[in-house]
Amino acid sequence: MKAITLRNLPPEIEKIVRKEADRQRTSINKAVISLLERKSEAPKKRKPGMKQYDDLDSVAGSWTKKETAEFNKALAAQRTIDPELWK
Repeated sequence: MKAITLRNLPPEIEKIVRKEADRQRTSINKAVISLLERKSEAPKKRKPGMKQYDDLDSVAGSWTKKETAEFNKALAAQRTIDPELWK
């Protein structure tokens, strides 16, 4: 594939690309490709035999460790059994 050079990238776009790279824990190049694929709805290359699930793709792997810990804490509170309710 040919290389593409982008010049005069607006600062707000650069921030979006860098944030996406951090979120995916990947390179700037892969983040740009991912963003372009998503926005263009171009099909991603998948290994033969792999099923494609897209129900949670937009959130899978997108939480930070802090967000994950907060979610787990909130979920633990919801899993607490109140013995008074079960009498």
